[in-house]
Amino acid sequence: MLRMPVLIVTTEKSGLDRYSQEIAKRLDVKKIESRRYLSLIEAYRLSRLIRSQDDIVHLPNQNFARFALFIKNPYIVTVHDLIRFSLGFAQETITEKILLKLDIRGIKRASHIIAVSKHTQNDLIQYLKIPDGRISVIYNGIDHSIFKPYTVKLLDKPYILYVGSERPRKNLSRLFEAFAKLKGEFPELKLVKVGISGRSKEYRKETMRMLNSLGLTGDVIFVEYITELDLAYYYSSAALLAFPSLYEGFGFPLLEAMACGCPVVTSNTSSLPEIVGEAGITVNPYDTDSLAQAMRQVLTDNKLRDDMVRKGLEQAKRFSWEKAARETLEVYNKVAGG
Repeated sequence: MLRMPVLIVTTEKSGLDRYSQEIAKRLDVKKIESRRYLSLIEAYRLSRLIRSQDDIVHLPNQNFARFALFIKNPYIVTVHDLIRFSLGFAQETITEKILLKLDIRGIKRASHIIAVSKHTQNDLIQYLKIPDGRISVIYNGIDHSIFKPYTVKLLDKPYILYVGSERPRKNLSRLFEAFAKLKGEFPELKLVKVGISGRSKEYRKETMRMLNSLGLTGDVIFVEYITELDLAYYYSSAALLAFPSLYEGFGFPLLEAMACGCPVVTSNTSSLPEIVGEAGITVNPYDTDSLAQAMRQVLTDNKLRDDMVRKGLEQAKRFSWEKAARETLEVYNKVAGG
């Protein structure tokens, strides 16, 4: 007899991992902890452990859908994005291509799929032909006890904040170009980039090449590993968050920034308008002039800024891990009921 699901909880510190960790805190279900990046031996051991379960299994991200090959009972997969269908990777090894095919197969065979945004739901329907009735949209949340406005001043100069990696889809080159356009008007303005470079060391090399070519090396401050509380301080102290990504399945920085009273300028693509709602300014991420103008508006129009802060605080209240957990439990009950 099938009981409550077994939730696989990944132990790293990205948004993908935060999802399963936060859901696990709030649901009284069996948990299996695992690293997300596994050696062959570790993957084999996890496969055997998953196969031994007599209950429904909840796979917490699309890259764990490959383990569905070993699942004999109904199972649930949470899909955070289908970036590799929309943008792909510059170079994929044979192993990566094989694993992607296994992930696709696992997603398609799932009893039910949780998508973290309507955009991801639409991608599942478009690219994988998943029937709409097998997908539930459940938004991620944030910890509102941490992400809230603070009266702090981290720098003695105004700064634009960017939070994320330096992967090409993050569109940093255009953000740097737009920032360069503002420097003539705002000579003291800085850009603070929070987050590691990403999948490849080449990303940081390319970042530094761009900054050198634009003459911005001394105007961009790099901050890598910080606590969530320190991140909330950076949001609270910033003039605005600029997040011109080309594709996101959700977009945690938007939500975190709004909850901290930080105005948001972001892209009009993928899930980003869905998350920011009417609270932020959305622009064509390929148009550096539009991006620069949107940031200029926030920097110079206090009435607009105050309105964005107010709307952002209200928008952020719509997202919580408690709500996500309740809705996930509804999916569990649905699948358990056949």
